[in-house]
Amino acid sequence: MLSYADRLRAMRKTKIVHTFEKKKQNGHTDLDDFGTVPVTPEYDVDPWYNSSNGSFYGYDGMSENFCRVIDAHEPYVDPMEMLCGRWRDMLINYRGDIHFMPDWLKEKKKNTEFLASITDQWAKSWDEQRFPYDELKPLQEKYNIQTGIDSDAHFACDYRIGFELGFGGFLDKIEKYRKINPDKSAFYDAEEKVVRAIIRFVDRHIDEIKRMIPEENRPEIKENLEEMLKTCEAVRLGAPKTLREACQWTAFFNCASRIYTRDGAGFQLDTLLLPFYENDVKNGILDDETAKFLIANLLLIDPHYYQISGIDENDRDMTSHLSYLILDAADSLNIACNLTVRVHENCDRKFLRRAVYYLLKNKNGWPRFCNDKALAEGYMRTGADKKTARERIAVGCNWMAVPGKEFPMNDVVKINIAKVLDESLKDMKNEENKSTERLFEIYNAHLKKAVEVTAAGINLHLDHQWEVTPELVMNLMMHNTLERGEDISRCAELYTVGIDGAGLAVVADSFGALKARVENEGVLTWDQVYDALENNFDNERVRLILNSAPKYCQGGTVSDEWAKKLTESWVSTVRGQKMPEGRQLVPGWFSWARTIEYGSKVGATPNGRRAGEPISHGANPNPRFRVDGAPTAQSCGIASVQCGYGNTAPLQIEFDPCVAADENGIDIIERFIIAHFEQGGTLININVLDGDTLARAHENPELYPDLVVRVTGFTAYFATLSPQFRQLVVERFLHGV
Repeated sequence: MLSYADRLRAMRKTKIVHTFEKKKQNGHTDLDDFGTVPVTPEYDVDPWYNSSNGSFYGYDGMSENFCRVIDAHEPYVDPMEMLCGRWRDMLINYRGDIHFMPDWLKEKKKNTEFLASITDQWAKSWDEQRFPYDELKPLQEKYNIQTGIDSDAHFACDYRIGFELGFGGFLDKIEKYRKINPDKSAFYDAEEKVVRAIIRFVDRHIDEIKRMIPEENRPEIKENLEEMLKTCEAVRLGAPKTLREACQWTAFFNCASRIYTRDGAGFQLDTLLLPFYENDVKNGILDDETAKFLIANLLLIDPHYYQISGIDENDRDMTSHLSYLILDAADSLNIACNLTVRVHENCDRKFLRRAVYYLLKNKNGWPRFCNDKALAEGYMRTGADKKTARERIAVGCNWMAVPGKEFPMNDVVKINIAKVLDESLKDMKNEENKSTERLFEIYNAHLKKAVEVTAAGINLHLDHQWEVTPELVMNLMMHNTLERGEDISRCAELYTVGIDGAGLAVVADSFGALKARVENEGVLTWDQVYDALENNFDNERVRLILNSAPKYCQGGTVSDEWAKKLTESWVSTVRGQKMPEGRQLVPGWFSWARTIEYGSKVGATPNGRRAGEPISHGANPNPRFRVDGAPTAQSCGIASVQCGYGNTAPLQIEFDPCVAADENGIDIIERFIIAHFEQGGTLININVLDGDTLARAHENPELYPDLVVRVTGFTAYFATLSPQFRQLVVERFLHGV
């Protein structure tokens, strides 16, 4: 008889096979390790366009093409698993820029009208014919801004709504409010169409399970398929009543939301699943080993971002026995995973230590750790009350959201401040009295323009998203949407829109190098610096003089002081930007995985960085900022540049701790986490890696198919990353604790 351990081994093996099949289909992928399975030769989608520019928009365009994409999905049933369902393809692949289209789709469509239309000069993800923004583009390009215009879903559903209603309840709710809001028929027609497509997706799985049951000879697997069938039939229309039903319902919804707009935001996993778990245990239908296997299945289907543990509005720790089981489940599966543990003053230290133990034991970059105090108190500075701030959970790479209520656009709006510096240096070149203070004055003037044009793009997006890319799937579990007949972009209770700055260390080290080498020491003149920048450091001596200046995160340096000054400037400029009533901008430091892209737009910088080289990662220091690595110095530096309004400036750290997953090793990492949070840090992403193994895997990634790293806020298989991104991870590696 196959045990759960046997089945998990088979599931992991299948996962690795799928990962490398997808690599063959898509090439290198510098993105999350999505839960997709490879597309089959039979898979095909014939998109329908409702715009003359060769794309589709709005309620009718998005709902019709979502149906076409999800209806093309074959059912996925692995008899080893307790849950079924996978997604293969995204709706957004069928409109927009061909450069973002997967290789398999370009190959399949290369001789069709589809590809001809998508490559037409007018084919856009955003409907620029109706909502142009040509007047914004010059400055957006000048400052290398990721505008957020037509960004994909970066907010969080309230899964309690789905658990209470089920798919059938969604249909009932749509019908109820359609009668109340008869003028919103287009909205309700689209929402109904989407729900019925999801139900058809469930039906195909039901049919496939029925086909498989008679062919299965292993008694325990046949019984599993029979239970899977009952579960799918129960959640087809009904609200989930058991833990298995809740997990299966979640799996189906998550597949649909991924297909629609790449949504990856999960929920407070332990808290929302706890009533199902406790009720099943009380009724004698669930034991802990089965619960762990079931949750491992959910984590396998798609690596949504889930938070566990935490604290409620009355300062009570929310850790439960199920919280421990979730950690154990992730350990039993041991693949790419996006669990975040919320740490607070009253947290269960035994639970925190268990989380650290698994980080050290598996060395797969999970779990992450976020700081309740800094995040909640910061968010309350935006005007939120304590209850709302505590409800705001970690559900993305670097970001938080209040489930069901907030539309924050987090991690989709970024300003490359290294490019702002680049423009500032150009402006100061012909001035007679050059200084770092004058450069900073010019920099702040450029930054103000960058924030102003970014705000204009955000407002354009919020004003018209419902007409371009309405959130038809996630609307189902948001507050006010079905009740009012409006897209969440129009009726959210909270519009605290996140703006991230990227390139902090490049700019801080540049100001620091100029202050130290030109103004304080007089080793170089301004003319020598400008000559070096314009000639991309063809004089290596000048580059080394600048590059050897004291750096950000070395501790108490001139560049550390500039990093704080730049943070103050960033926060005051972003927070000072006027927005329409009900909307406000929230600053953070984060680059996601765009350091290479952003660096390609920036000329040589005074810290010794050559033109086109990657910028620094998020709030992190530049690689090789200290010869000793010094994780504690990095921790202190990043804690000092937090923006203070509930968005993060994550500490991303890679090191070989030279400690085992024992009590002493756990003590060291636990103290490291607590110390960073006591200093005001917000989020920690840790890779525990063997340096030699990492170097060998970089040279021959195929030899390490199961090596998982946390690239930034997300985890991915190292072998699937491009050589450039693998190099970035290698360069961030620190030796010693």
